[in-house]
Amino acid sequence: MQFIDQADVDVIAGKGGDGIVAFHREKYVPAGGPSGGNGGKGGSVILEADENLQTLLDFKYDHYYKAEDGQRGGSKSKTGAKGRDRVLKVPCGTLVYDRETKELMGDLVQHQQQLCVAQGGKGGLGNEHFLTNQNRAPEKALPGKRGEKRRLRLELKLLAEVGLIGLPNAGKSTLIAAISSARPKIADYPFTTLAPNLGLVRKPTGDGTVFADIPGLIAGAHQGVGLGYEFLRHVERTQLLLHLIDLTSDYPLQDYQTIQQELMAYNPSLGKRPQMIVLNKADAVESEIEQLVREQLSEVTTAPMLTISAVTQQGLDSLLHHVWETLDQIEH
Repeated sequence: MQFIDQADVDVIAGKGGDGIVAFHREKYVPAGGPSGGNGGKGGSVILEADENLQTLLDFKYDHYYKAEDGQRGGSKSKTGAKGRDRVLKVPCGTLVYDRETKELMGDLVQHQQQLCVAQGGKGGLGNEHFLTNQNRAPEKALPGKRGEKRRLRLELKLLAEVGLIGLPNAGKSTLIAAISSARPKIADYPFTTLAPNLGLVRKPTGDGTVFADIPGLIAGAHQGVGLGYEFLRHVERTQLLLHLIDLTSDYPLQDYQTIQQELMAYNPSLGKRPQMIVLNKADAVESEIEQLVREQLSEVTTAPMLTISAVTQQGLDSLLHHVWETLDQIEH
């Protein structure tokens, strides 16, 4: 499935039905009077969050959505039928902006949470509403009002408690595959991950925690270089960041600093988000190398530091234990 996390759509609510002019024409009712009914309300356009969706792909090819118009009023004071609402399903975590005013209209994070983005037009009044002592046979009725039109921008920010960050080939995809049922594409070349991967990891209590494998960042990502800029928004909702460092890299300290600089440049608050440093690929280096990298990193960060091998699954139990403890501390 193609991952789409931004989409522009135009929505228009239904027009209200027209009121009508009508009079009683019943036998044995000599002075029936006006009986024109009101028009029905136009349908609204509503966005609804759906936990079963992970992408805005449905909006890539279809950009225009309209709700149903209300029906005109009927005789015998009958109100016209209301137009059906148009309900559009979006992934949980979708931000909704008005493209013209740049206003944030809503943030849909809960399953089945709804947001009305275009209100249906009111139905027009029938002539029965214009009956007065001076005018016993009004021939006036009002047309229905037009529904709202809006130009929207939808932006998806994944709902994950733990985000995996690091340079390309740091081993994020391998790690998420090892600790969850996610099966990302894994290969030995840069930018293996072309879209965020979500994995559900079970706690000992049985509760699930969502991990997000964020595509590799590189220097200049916040300015649009490489793939990282497209996905930096997805780390903004995370409570904890796992920063993977490749122990086989020639410059692990520089790798760490590159990612930290990109986070700060994109959103300074991300640099203050709780982090754990995860030294990966321990199976491929001597213990002396690991110790040297630890010493170098300890000079620039006080974040907890753990060593693992995602390939051999060395240290994964300890890593998850620390993740659960840290999340508990954050929540309390």
